[in-house]
Amino acid sequence: GSEAASEQGQEEEVEDRLKEHMDNLLDKSAKARQAALQSLRLALSSKTLSEFLLERRLTLTDSLEKCLKKGKGEEQALAGTVLTLLCLQMGSGPEGEEVFCNLKPLLVNILTDSTASPSARQSCATALGMCCYIAAADLE
Repeated sequence: GSEAASEQGQEEEVEDRLKEHMDNLLDKSAKARQAALQSLRLALSSKTLSEFLLERRLTLTDSLEKCLKKGKGEEQALAGTVLTLLCLQMGSGPEGEEVFCNLKPLLVNILTDSTASPSARQSCATALGMCCYIAAADLE
């Protein structure tokens, strides 16, 4: 019994930290946003969080969109990586497709913007390819 309670406590702690990182994506400070993106990247790449993310995918998608639009270089590159991981977590269902369809035009914009940093363009290209492979229903 206490082992299950301890596990649930750890789960809640992880979710609270994730919520905090998601809130920090809207911070005025670019450093705070980048730190939040790095923490999310680590969390999404080390643990399956699809149920937690399902409920918050629109909020997270909006935050990533802001990071991609307003951010520069490193922030855009991290946002592209987090987006790729989000798509992987959402899978090939309608939720993953929704995330991809919402951010696809922005990814294409950054990818084709010759003034964007090479790391941002590379990250957006990877996100575009991976998300398209995983979540695009339209074969074109």
